[in-house]
Amino acid sequence: MNSLVFRAGKTALALIRDGGLDPDMVKVVGGAAGGPKWLIMGHLDRMLFANWFADRKQPLFLVGSSSGAWRFASVCMADPVAAVDRFQDAYIHQYYFRKPTPEDVSREGHRILNSILGLNGAHEIINHPFLRLNVMCVRCRGLTAIENNVAQGIGFLTTALVNLINRKGLKLFLERALFHDPRDKAPFFDMNEFPIQRIALTRGNIKAALTASGSIPLVMRGVRNIEGAYNGVYRDGALIDYHMDLPYLDSDGLFLMPHYTDRIIPGWLDKHLAWRGPSSAHLDRMLLVTPSAEFLQELPYQKIPDRGDFKTFAGLDHERLDYWFKAVDLSRALADDFMEAVLSGSIRHRAEPI
Repeated sequence: MNSLVFRAGKTALALIRDGGLDPDMVKVVGGAAGGPKWLIMGHLDRMLFANWFADRKQPLFLVGSSSGAWRFASVCMADPVAAVDRFQDAYIHQYYFRKPTPEDVSREGHRILNSILGLNGAHEIINHPFLRLNVMCVRCRGLTAIENNVAQGIGFLTTALVNLINRKGLKLFLERALFHDPRDKAPFFDMNEFPIQRIALTRGNIKAALTASGSIPLVMRGVRNIEGAYNGVYRDGALIDYHMDLPYLDSDGLFLMPHYTDRIIPGWLDKHLAWRGPSSAHLDRMLLVTPSAEFLQELPYQKIPDRGDFKTFAGLDHERLDYWFKAVDLSRALADDFMEAVLSGSIRHRAEPI
């Protein structure tokens, strides 16, 4: 059984079929939002960043929102395997003994980030020899910036209705915020589809940026007045960049997207809009790596963990933990299959068009 499916854009497919896949071919790696869905990507992340990319000399740009950004903060640590271990353990061991308030969930978020970063994490991330972290957030406008759930709910309902008509209408309510490693300019740095501010990551703002990137509206509190950024309320980057539809590359290299699903959904509000997909131009140099249908059938409940599990297993945390740990353990197959495909060269015939 193949645990992974490899899909590639036109240029990426031609390069891979001609010469296989080498780590130096990859210029950008993307990390989608998705809450607990990230858990099945953990072993693949450990393998990629502790082994496959380990000898890299040139900068490798990582861009993620929400849990994708937290994944990449973990792998930017001096010991990426230990950091992913800490992230996984802290994330799985979330407990809510009542219907959680935004304060409850935000408190758990801070606990998880503290587990990832420890005392020296910010320094390690911004001084990594070759990884360059980029964190996507949004700065909210109007009612979407208010913490009162009624007002905020009206604001995001209006946002969703406008997005239903035209995704570009999001600019009326949300502004992109790109927190970037200032040492090297990412290929997507000049993106301008939405109003954007670009803020250099520092030891003083990295935790706030990561917190904001995962701050789900109505579920968590936003983050105010981040160091180096304009005043305002910052929330989950997935609102604009759920799976991220970005101009990742200009003229060379590949964009690697290790993803938990075979669909690229531009923004979180597009989840139920079957017709809303990414720009074809942004797919040209993408290699999308996703679990196969056969792998998913091997998981408990035949699905990957998701945020709905907190409700499904409310009061039954031992069952949720058992399910999540089993899914994580089975996902070792994804890392093994990736390495077999690239080292044997079988990726050349396994890769198929997106």
